[in-house]
Amino acid sequence: MAQPFNSAAIVGGTGLVGSHILNFLLSHLAKPKTYALGRRTFPEASPELSPIISTDTSTWPASVKSISPPPAILFSALGTTKAAAGSLAAQRAIDHDLNLDLARAAKESGVKVYVLISVAGASASSSLPYTNMKGELEEEVKKLDFEHTVILRPGMLVGSRQESRPAEAVIRGIANGFGKISKGWLTDWWAQDADVVARSAVRAGEQCLDGKRERGVWILSQGDIVKMGKKGEQ
Repeated sequence: MAQPFNSAAIVGGTGLVGSHILNFLLSHLAKPKTYALGRRTFPEASPELSPIISTDTSTWPASVKSISPPPAILFSALGTTKAAAGSLAAQRAIDHDLNLDLARAAKESGVKVYVLISVAGASASSSLPYTNMKGELEEEVKKLDFEHTVILRPGMLVGSRQESRPAEAVIRGIANGFGKISKGWLTDWWAQDADVVARSAVRAGEQCLDGKRERGVWILSQGDIVKMGKKGEQ
């Protein structure tokens, strides 16, 4: 049964993918009321944007629960790096713990569609700390049993970040170069444009609301992301 796309919430809306998701929501023809949780003011301005700003991230789950009526979709593009967080434990506190607390709050408040930006290779059995924590988050989120759980697993993200990540910048530069000379076919299998990932996330969430997907978990791999994110691209 189709549900109206009249509202959405996003966490991680200042990040590489999240900022594109936010822009797509604010320019969407449905004009969904968009609640954006963050630590700092968002540069975007729109009558549909309702920012929820707090430097104390422990308050964010309660903020999600306070949105009334609950948003139709919650998008999570929240994440950081070990270097930015200061330690692996501090990174996990954001990438896993805070994300899970926000997902639980969304479920308890009545959100029907949950869209998570994860990572290629995410697995709870991975020996790599980053893909392991992402995989564990995916498994915990699945257990919450949203009507629709959408998990996107992109590879290297191509685009310009607001924050500095020098090592990633070198690889993104290579991906950008190959992408330009090959129109994407040299990079789509291992690196995706952030706006393509974001467009895919919004379209996937909208398909769930439109009743085009059966209830349950929907995982989009890199190829699925490119196919959906570039379809109809102008």
